[in-house]
Amino acid sequence: MERKKDGFCEERRSFLKGAVVGTTLLAAEFFPLGSIARATNEKTLIKLPPLPYGQNALAPYISSGTVAFHYNFHHQGYVDKVNKLVQGTSMAGVSLEDIVKETQGKADKSDLFNNAAQVWNHNFYWKSMKPGGGGVPSGGLAKKIEASFGSFEKFRESFANAAGSLFGSGWVWLVKADDSLKVVQTLNADTLIVHGMLPLATLDVWEHAYYLDYQNRRKDYINLFLDHLINWDFVSRNLS
Repeated sequence: MERKKDGFCEERRSFLKGAVVGTTLLAAEFFPLGSIARATNEKTLIKLPPLPYGQNALAPYISSGTVAFHYNFHHQGYVDKVNKLVQGTSMAGVSLEDIVKETQGKADKSDLFNNAAQVWNHNFYWKSMKPGGGGVPSGGLAKKIEASFGSFEKFRESFANAAGSLFGSGWVWLVKADDSLKVVQTLNADTLIVHGMLPLATLDVWEHAYYLDYQNRRKDYINLFLDHLINWDFVSRNLS
């Protein structure tokens, strides 16, 4: 009799265990674990976009170590800070570009503006380079540069001088303003999307962008960007 009781208990335990597993699997099928929380959170999060190439693709001009540190720590850090700052505010769920535009010039929102603008600038920076880039562009873009600057050589000189002379940290941009191309500097986290100009390409001249590879030789970093990395295809798409 005792054996029967044990057998019954064992069968009952097996049945209950199976029922729990079955119910869990059924729930997982219709409501994947964390799906509701994830769906809610994803509406409010600014995401770090994937790099448009491998972390070693810009070597030897920008090392994989610099790209990894720049992307995984600096760029990711700005993304994380934006998400922390917008949590529980009216900015949660707002697009990155709108966050930048809505916080620009507001003293009480300067921390959010700086971090959001840095995310936007970095997103644009990675696209401004490609393996096998640089050199002299061709076609309509070459003609536009010549019409705006007088020659490609004069454009190159203008861009290199702007990047080399920028004091402290910031960005140098090739932009379309009115109907011509110009080279423009922005300091620190400032970004051109709040200044009425169309950005075509940018170079990050914060020290973290080049110091591991070039230390204080910013000029070398600038020249290698122009000669080997600038993505003229990206510039042309932005211009069209």
